[in-house]
Amino acid sequence: MMGMELIQNMIEYYEELYPVTDEQKKFYSKEIEKYQTPTKVLRIGCGTGQFENYLAKKGLDVTGLETSRELLDSANRRRRTQLMAIRFFQMSTIEMSRFLGKGFYDIISCLNDRILFIHDETLMKKFFFDCKQLLAPGGELIIQMTNFNHISRAPVVQLSVRESIRAKLFTDIISEENGGIYLKQYVETGNGKLLPVIEKAAIYPLIKEEIEEFAKNAGFKEVSFYGDYNMSPLTDECENLVCIAR
Repeated sequence: MMGMELIQNMIEYYEELYPVTDEQKKFYSKEIEKYQTPTKVLRIGCGTGQFENYLAKKGLDVTGLETSRELLDSANRRRRTQLMAIRFFQMSTIEMSRFLGKGFYDIISCLNDRILFIHDETLMKKFFFDCKQLLAPGGELIIQMTNFNHISRAPVVQLSVRESIRAKLFTDIISEENGGIYLKQYVETGNGKLLPVIEKAAIYPLIKEEIEEFAKNAGFKEVSFYGDYNMSPLTDECENLVCIAR
């Protein structure tokens, strides 16, 4: 799902560059209330498992998928106790419908632009179909990503810089003449050193209208969009979008 051969260059900074915010916690608390305990949640592209550990401590049944071995190792190291219902697998979206329980999950999430790395339209349609198959009746799919209705189609576009006290993460979207669209990412450390994270990964910059179309074709009946985890209205000016498909 992700060209991550250089991800080790940002492992140290990953959780501060992709923090779990209070807004995200409140948003999920509201969604989780809709389901019986223990709510069963699946995260696609779970990174270092920071959010998954938070949810497991709240008593949820948590599964995290990650394609990067380095991130997965970090996620497994976070597991302080074997008593929590939490597990991590190295698995891509292509494989998940073969190995995970159909009709099992209440909430499936794909956050922080990880959906972009499903870089082919056919595979993207399969992703929505497979998520629908994995969800229990009444379950929901949550997507959080850059709002590409807000992004120009210039040859090179720099997304907003993710910043922590110790590091900055730069993300460039590169559109080539042959129609290919790629993502390049690098981190700047506190001493000004630039380290590559993703040199050139093919992406599919989904827009709102495609999410709605693919979700409804996969059997989702209702697709809602927001500008952030506070559920502000989504406009073309919003930098990010949050989608709930039910």
